[in-house]
Amino acid sequence: MLPTDQFVQIVDTAVADAYKRGGRHLVCHPGCSQCCIGVFPIAHEDGARLHEGLAILETTDPERASRIHARVAESLTRLDPWFPGDLTTGILNEDHEAAILFEEFANDEPCPVLDLTTGTCDLYEHRPILCRTFGPPMRSDGDNGEVNLATCELCFIHATTEEIAACELDPTIPAKEEASNEAFNTTHNLHGQTLIAYALRSPAPHP
Repeated sequence: MLPTDQFVQIVDTAVADAYKRGGRHLVCHPGCSQCCIGVFPIAHEDGARLHEGLAILETTDPERASRIHARVAESLTRLDPWFPGDLTTGILNEDHEAAILFEEFANDEPCPVLDLTTGTCDLYEHRPILCRTFGPPMRSDGDNGEVNLATCELCFIHATTEEIAACELDPTIPAKEEASNEAFNTTHNLHGQTLIAYALRSPAPHP
């Protein structure tokens, strides 16, 4: 198992390379927060990293940390009645019915780490892997077993298929992420996934 800091460095290096190749087709910039609206599952390892970042912020910038805590509490108030999982643990259900419910769950809910005034992430250095990799073309499985290259809908608007393929994020990253998450879950006796708001509840949900 790679140390989480080392794995994050590998991801960030791969993303930087993809951005270099993507050039003008990648329009992500501070203040663009479309991808921060709507809940999405994260790994417990991501949650631990976020919790670590919040703990650091409580020392270095307590006012900002207090705003995050307030947004987390407000988010949980909205999410709890519809949460498709275990409210005690914050772990999402893994059955098919829960997956269908999740598709329509809180699509307009802003991430509690997002500063709505600036449109920037208050825990940017500790953000989940999905947040780090979103934007550049990334492999995804299609309905018929074919491999698609998914991108942010704001990026690569005028790019050709060849240009998109030439900017693909290192395809080994998802497998490395899965291995890292599985090792983390085994170490901490965890399973499944959670949401950012539940990962940031106090106290920390896992060691």
